[in-house]
Amino acid sequence: MDRMNTYRTAEVAQHIGIHPNTVRLYEELGLIPKPERKANGYRVFTEFHIEQFKLARIALKVEVLQNGLRKQVIDIIKTSAAKDFDQAILLTKRYLQQIKKEQRNAEEAISITKRLISGDHQEAGKLCMTRKEAADHLQITIDTLRNWELNGLLTVKRKQNGYRVYTEEDIRRLKIIRSLRCANYSLSAILRMLSALSNDPEADIRKIIDTPTENDDIISVCDKLLTSLQHAEKNAELMLHYLHKMKSM
Repeated sequence: MDRMNTYRTAEVAQHIGIHPNTVRLYEELGLIPKPERKANGYRVFTEFHIEQFKLARIALKVEVLQNGLRKQVIDIIKTSAAKDFDQAILLTKRYLQQIKKEQRNAEEAISITKRLISGDHQEAGKLCMTRKEAADHLQITIDTLRNWELNGLLTVKRKQNGYRVYTEEDIRRLKIIRSLRCANYSLSAILRMLSALSNDPEADIRKIIDTPTENDDIISVCDKLLTSLQHAEKNAELMLHYLHKMKSM
């Protein structure tokens, strides 16, 4: 079946909807098998190359970067390019499991946030911690705490001597930030959610943290983490479909 239809570089580019230089780049990166060449040096691509390109384009469509997911995607593409389909299918199933785990973590972080927001605040103001004590209490580094403050996630009061003082309310807010960061939500998404909650305590946390505003200059994948993971899951299912199809070829 591979030999029935052949394509030149420009034809592959047109068929897939990419620039001819991208075709060559995929070859250089090992994302497709090296095509045979004619006597004049022109590359000859087959139906298998077309399917491999489709697989790679789907796999790279959503840039989910956390916890090695990007590396897993590259490994799947390269394994398929080597025509080791059984291994590529196995790797894709593992990738899909990891995506679902990331989704659970993201949803759990939202649940924790809701519990912390709706918790008992009667003790607010009684607690008084230094920056080091707050960092130790939350099991994070002082640099992490400082970074969150520099990014506007928390404004800490100071004593007359200039030292920062962390209250019960601050610690509760920091627990929310820590939980969301552990689930790979971006700092901008967390800030967006916290700002919305300060204006409306009844705001829909899940919707806000996954929906960048029109004013956001640069929107990363982690600014819409839940949506990106959902897309990644659908794409992984589609990758499995393509791998089974290619295996039958």
